[in-house]
Amino acid sequence: MKRYGQQTAVDSVSLRLEPGRMLALLGTNGAGKTTTIEICEGFRRADSGQVRVFGLDPVKDSAALRPRVGVMLQDGVGGYTGAKASEMLNLLASYAAHPLPSAELLELLGLTEVADRPVKRLSGGQQQRLSLAMALVGRPELLFLDEPTTGMDPHARRDAWALIRQLRSDGVSVVLTTHYLDEAEELADDVVVLHAGRVVAQGTPQELTRSDSDGKIRFSARSGLPVEALRTALPAGAKVREDTPGSYLVEAPMTPELLAAVTSWCAAQGVMAEGLSVQRRRLEDVFLDLTATAGGVAP
Repeated sequence: MKRYGQQTAVDSVSLRLEPGRMLALLGTNGAGKTTTIEICEGFRRADSGQVRVFGLDPVKDSAALRPRVGVMLQDGVGGYTGAKASEMLNLLASYAAHPLPSAELLELLGLTEVADRPVKRLSGGQQQRLSLAMALVGRPELLFLDEPTTGMDPHARRDAWALIRQLRSDGVSVVLTTHYLDEAEELADDVVVLHAGRVVAQGTPQELTRSDSDGKIRFSARSGLPVEALRTALPAGAKVREDTPGSYLVEAPMTPELLAAVTSWCAAQGVMAEGLSVQRRRLEDVFLDLTATAGGVAP
């Protein structure tokens, strides 16, 4: 638990990360994500409970953990904005026993051309990429990424995803916080959703968006089909409507039987269901439902 005055920032949060896996910590602003990982990093001390990283206390054993852990902070590279990008990376490399070559990291993250530019003259996306390089240069076994792709353009974001995937395949464990739900769904092995400092859901992306969750079937046909008759032919609880003339939407738990029932009904009506598409719930849908159920945006 962690409190700030009368405000409880983190309450009874339990996390476990296995080697070589990525855990995405999701939540609305103020949900407790950053406080949680700062406690795991040793930057803050929990008021109660137990935190262990590689079996060690992140505060008391920080000297032993520092060579094994990489941290990408939410506020980027910190206050050394007058230093050159290469100087910042070389400084971090000098602390490591077996650092990655700085020049290779700069090249990998598209920063070679701005290596001699002061940090304050880098774009927001370039500063994010430099911050990621600084977290990686010490060859960490565990990597904390707090909003790593904020400010990156789509190409840089995809490059960062590829690098993170490679790290995971190399056995690096990763804790990720992000507001990009597609990023979490694309990269994470496990997801924990926080709201108002508490865990409201956890599991793999597949478990949270399991196949029997509500989905949508869209198709086009002649206008004026008897949607109530279609609804009656479908499993209980299904919703059917004609959004616009000739455009139909079916919402129900997504199963092969549901799809077969829709197409069979259309065939019985002599109707061709054109452009039929199946849309399953995504992690974003689950997240929005969970945080709305939990009471909206956290303070």
